[in-house]
Amino acid sequence: MRLTLLAVPPLLPIIHQELGLDEKGVAALSGLPVLLFGVAALPGAFLMARFGPHTALILGVTTIGISSALRGLGDSAVWLFAMTFAMGVGIAVSQPTLAVLVSQWFKEPRWISRATGVWSNGFLVGEVLSAALTLPLVLPLVGTWQAALAVWSVPVLVTALLLALAPRTAASAMSLQTTLPDWRDPRLWQLGVLQSSASLIYFGANTFIPDGQLPASLVIGLVPMRVLARRATSVAVGAAIAAALFVVITLPGPSTVAAAGVFGFCAAYILILSFALPALLAGGSGAARLSAGTFAISYTLAFLVTLLAGAIWDTSHVAASAFLPVLASSVIVIGLGPRLASAAAQ
Repeated sequence: MRLTLLAVPPLLPIIHQELGLDEKGVAALSGLPVLLFGVAALPGAFLMARFGPHTALILGVTTIGISSALRGLGDSAVWLFAMTFAMGVGIAVSQPTLAVLVSQWFKEPRWISRATGVWSNGFLVGEVLSAALTLPLVLPLVGTWQAALAVWSVPVLVTALLLALAPRTAASAMSLQTTLPDWRDPRLWQLGVLQSSASLIYFGANTFIPDGQLPASLVIGLVPMRVLARRATSVAVGAAIAAALFVVITLPGPSTVAAAGVFGFCAAYILILSFALPALLAGGSGAARLSAGTFAISYTLAFLVTLLAGAIWDTSHVAASAFLPVLASSVIVIGLGPRLASAAAQ
């Protein structure tokens, strides 16, 4: 689901030159999928209602693989943006299905949190693999950026095939009413804002996060939910984010390595908790409603806050403004984390 996403940034200098993209085009190409994660989450709810979560996931993953491979077939920026749009929609459609499938496959809270840790870690593995291996390995093997993008689509299409062969759960039929978000539900907004804080850490400290977050999510996923879902844990995580941010700003150098580890574990905690909460709080079709709405709110909010931080940096010329999303994340976790963690523990 995320394997094709970060294959583009290493290739941007080549794409920039060959397609004549300006800096705004480069920024849009990188940010478009993230915005779509929020905007296109609701079509995922429609697909779950029409076909069930298993089939919706297969359709989403297949869309990711095909559109990613097609990104390199055109020779214009318009075609590249169109296929990137389709890829982002495929990812956005797929993400809400996982909370529903986990709630169907695993009934006990401890297994829901562990399974959530596994699939969220898979997100990060996919991102790191394509970002790290595109330039040193894939591009020299295939020769062109177009072929490099196509290579990363192959494992995605294989995954779609494996999903098609996997056993279906009995509880697959859902109504549109039970999959569309209930925007009047305060838990939906609280959970969406909480989940956005993980993205705010990622975007606000993306120089350090990828390597630090990868092992962290696997470790956090093995921590019992009774520990994750404590008010004190959420408060400690919010305080740790603020402390790590202080270190990065005031003590640059080797200390940023330790801060990167803290950011990674904190972001992993938020992801595991917010990804697991729909299944824990609602379960079944209720998890579908919560998950679709949560993704819509969280990625849209993260995109807007990051955009605002960039505008503040441009206006104030204060480089530290770039870390405002991380500061916002700390405030969100301390404010909302204890409330939602307590609800999950009940």
